[in-house]
Amino acid sequence: MTTKVDGQTPGAEEPGRRRNASGQRKRAGTTRHRVLTPLVQESTPAIIARKLHDAIANGDFPPGSQLTESGLAADLGVSRGPLREAMQRLTAEGLLVSHRNRGLFVVSMEEDDIRDMYVARTAVERAAVEQVIAHGDPAAVDALGEAVEAMREFIDEPNSVGMAEADMRFHQTLVEHAESQRLSRLHETILVETRMCLRAMRGTYSSGKERIDEHQALVDAIAAGDAGRADELMIAHMADGLRRLIGDGPEAGDLAAAGS
Repeated sequence: MTTKVDGQTPGAEEPGRRRNASGQRKRAGTTRHRVLTPLVQESTPAIIARKLHDAIANGDFPPGSQLTESGLAADLGVSRGPLREAMQRLTAEGLLVSHRNRGLFVVSMEEDDIRDMYVARTAVERAAVEQVIAHGDPAAVDALGEAVEAMREFIDEPNSVGMAEADMRFHQTLVEHAESQRLSRLHETILVETRMCLRAMRGTYSSGKERIDEHQALVDAIAAGDAGRADELMIAHMADGLRRLIGDGPEAGDLAAAGS
């Protein structure tokens, strides 16, 4: 025997009510905005590679220094299998170089290496500027403006670690807002070398204001949608950085062709 409440069987719904509820769920599903991103589990080699990236970027392993499997395996508490895979990744990225019968070494970052890195970086960041302007997203301009404000905190310390980190965060923000996975991967590949160069560049700035104004001018051009002006500023900015590292000789040649 089934008991009815108010003339209806418990749990039963009228067809119209079921359809309405289903429609409400569908509508709710289509309008819901994702707040959290899916979790991504890293493999052991990926974690090791990231730790090595950080150590090289922070100067714990200076340019030209040798890395040994036995020492790293002991430091990290891992077996040599995943360590080798991680080191192979860094070798493929160009951060480690293999010398026959000698072992693996951190890239030397000689003048040719530095110039080559700036050619690649200029190409990536010019493309990023173009994409950010094409998207016309006000959030990108806001994020870049916030990155410049973070640099202003170190206006009286133009050659400090804080300024160098804020400077690089600006460029990371730029590439992130290009919304291109491939540009981001390319930029990440040269990210550690960029950090190494920025550390070397620390003592070359006499004015924090000038350093900040360069970045603000680029933000203003992007905000105005002036692709030509933004491109010119990016080329000049990269050329200035290269000159600060290797001087005004022939190796500091024209970067305008990068990314054209």
